[in-house]
Amino acid sequence: MRKTEIHVADEMERELASRLLARSEPWITLGITAEQCKKTCNDPAFLLYMAYTDYKPSGIIILDPCGVAGSPYMKSIAVYPEFRGQGIGATLLSFAEELFKGKSRHLFLCVSSFNHRAKEFYESHGYLAVGEFKDYIIEGKSEILMHKWL
Repeated sequence: MRKTEIHVADEMERELASRLLARSEPWITLGITAEQCKKTCNDPAFLLYMAYTDYKPSGIIILDPCGVAGSPYMKSIAVYPEFRGQGIGATLLSFAEELFKGKSRHLFLCVSSFNHRAKEFYESHGYLAVGEFKDYIIEGKSEILMHKWL
């Protein structure tokens, strides 16, 4: 079985993370620029973790510890294309949940309405839609606020 390790991203890994986000969906469809991704990945208010599988970067997660009414918010999660479908996203999600368990009763995230696969993924891990921001980033599309009790 492949082993995945997760740790706080260093400066070089923050750059890798920003490139991964800029070249991935839904950020491309949302029109999020490489510069915006870089800014997010270097924002000291956010916690950025890098996952390594078999000693190769396999994914990232960006967390805002006080994002929604003081509760943690998962800002972004992304998996490198060659590692998709191998459980890395689930590992990162579980990591975030364990990180905040005992510190918060809630974990929130948003998923784009057009990102059906991601929404199904979050639902399969116990997240429920609790709100909708219509036309929030793209006219005619929504951002769905999802919640899980920790």
